[in-house]
Amino acid sequence: MSAHCDPFTASESVPLAGGALFVAQAGVRPGDAEVVVLAVHGITASHHSWRPVARELIERHPEVCVLAPDLRGRGRSADVGSPYGIAVHAADVAAILEHLGVAEAVLVGHSMGAFVVARAAADRPELASAVVLVDGGLRIPAPANVEPDALLDAVLGPAIARLQMTFASPEEYIAFWQAHPALAGRWSDDIEAYVRADLAGEAGVYRSVVNEAAVRTDGTELLRDADTLEAAGRVRAPLWLLRAPRGLLDDPNPLIPQAVRDSFAEAQPGATLEDVPDVNHYTIILGSGARTVADAIEAAIANRRVAAS
Repeated sequence: MSAHCDPFTASESVPLAGGALFVAQAGVRPGDAEVVVLAVHGITASHHSWRPVARELIERHPEVCVLAPDLRGRGRSADVGSPYGIAVHAADVAAILEHLGVAEAVLVGHSMGAFVVARAAADRPELASAVVLVDGGLRIPAPANVEPDALLDAVLGPAIARLQMTFASPEEYIAFWQAHPALAGRWSDDIEAYVRADLAGEAGVYRSVVNEAAVRTDGTELLRDADTLEAAGRVRAPLWLLRAPRGLLDDPNPLIPQAVRDSFAEAQPGATLEDVPDVNHYTIILGSGARTVADAIEAAIANRRVAAS
């Protein structure tokens, strides 16, 4: 498979309350796979964020199937309506596997997707043979006396502001992203495909396809919902946590603070924790970190094979 080609060569449509969820597929069909990996994207992303990781994994293991849904309100599932929320997305993960006849899978999530797969594995442990959390899934300290909307704007302000913007052309949107601190100087065909897939409209009024109401509902739960915030601690499947040392704006403040990482390591001594060098919250999957993420998924697959033997 040539560098930067799209590994997602097929798709499934999974009927749910509110519409049909788009699920991209890389590798063999689920029924023919030795192992199924289900990968869940972040709060304003889509399945395209998994292109580098899926390509790396399928090149190593052609017998694996990677399923990557566009969550409600995002990507090609943008028209799938409410209810939103992390518990709903976790139930959708279970529905995808059940619809496709998959008894269990390696569940992988980035950012908000890490909370989704942790919640799915905690609520339906029989579905998860292993869980890989990528720069997300752990409780982020938040002041209790701040209104949810104000707190959400403080944490996700730039992302929400982007959803309200319009652009004259796809090229203008690409230029907007190329100037993003996390991506400047790190641009690639995969990132461009990710950005182009996020855009809809017509000349003069292009905008992101992401549903702002979905982002606000999901984001509020990530800050306040105890069942979601504690889900990773309830996972009983083998667990990997990969952390980026730099944040959303390529700043030196990681999304998972060191103290939070260390506390989780102490509480979950069986988990495998790794800091991925020289990446930020985006490039841990869309850039140089993709190989390390694929390594962790490969280790989860190997662990599953040993357990099954």
